[in-house]
Amino acid sequence: MTVKRVVAVVLGGGTGTRFGADVPKQLLTLNGKTLVEHCVAAFTSASLVDDAPGIDEILLVMPPAYHDEAKRLVGGQVGAIIAGGATRSDSVRNALAYVGARYDQAETGVLIHDAARPLVTRQIIADCIQGLKEHDAIGTAVPTSDTILAVDNGVIAHVPPRETLYRAQTPQCFRLETIAKAHALAAADPAFTPTDDCGVVLRYLPGTPVHIVPGSETNLKITYPTDLAIAEALLRTHQQS
Repeated sequence: MTVKRVVAVVLGGGTGTRFGADVPKQLLTLNGKTLVEHCVAAFTSASLVDDAPGIDEILLVMPPAYHDEAKRLVGGQVGAIIAGGATRSDSVRNALAYVGARYDQAETGVLIHDAARPLVTRQIIADCIQGLKEHDAIGTAVPTSDTILAVDNGVIAHVPPRETLYRAQTPQCFRLETIAKAHALAAADPAFTPTDDCGVVLRYLPGTPVHIVPGSETNLKITYPTDLAIAEALLRTHQQS
């Protein structure tokens, strides 16, 4: 069945403890705007790429204590601000429940994006939307340029072929019925703590292929203060070009 609408879910439900700031990192400022504002702006303008279809609705997931601040920043651009959960998966499930209560699961696509990736490009978003016309599950990824080591107790156990290895980014994109079913199965398995949504589909819906679209080296994740400095430099370079 054809996807008739696409909803973007910007995940800002975490507290950013690894970053060490006084506020969640999604509220840190990058070139005069918070990371949340950068992400929402990217999804708002996604239809500007080669007349590609855009996003029908943007949802923002935030800790309840920061909902007022989120409303001040992007309240006029998002359809709803949803309470974040104790874990990333809880936050995703809260958003999926909100979407599923309003739209037909078979006709709706969702793009799940980490607010910690403020430099996501309109091209990546457009490629994800296009991919949902043919696939049920899509990840954004870039080939690794480093050799990756599998290590066991401090000893190299295996060196996987580099040409088969990619680094995962977001958005990760799904038909709503696919990702909702996968997360429902994951929620019933206390032994599994997923760190991304493609992994949930791979584990619980193994018959569903997860395709990829090209990411970008500039679509970096802000995890530590040095990442914010790199993002600032990338923005300056883009503005000067």
